[in-house]
Amino acid sequence: MANSKQAEKRIRQTSRQTAVNRMRVSRYRTYVKKVESALEAGDKSNAQTALKEAQPIMHGAVTKGIMHRNTVNRKLSRLAKRVNAMA
Repeated sequence: MANSKQAEKRIRQTSRQTAVNRMRVSRYRTYVKKVESALEAGDKSNAQTALKEAQPIMHGAVTKGIMHRNTVNRKLSRLAKRVNAMA
């Protein structure tokens, strides 16, 4: 329980920011899933477009502090490798 005005304000700010962060994480995961589903379907052109759409979202997660830079770079590299390996 908050005992001061400052603590009450921090509770309000934290709940708002948590909701925004969850939205961003959800959007990140959705775009990654779109690429992976296109890969599993075997549709190279669809996978390429999905990867192009996912890249700015994934880099945006780094900018906003949702994901670590190296993690996103590793995931993008692996997804691109899988897209390029398609026949």
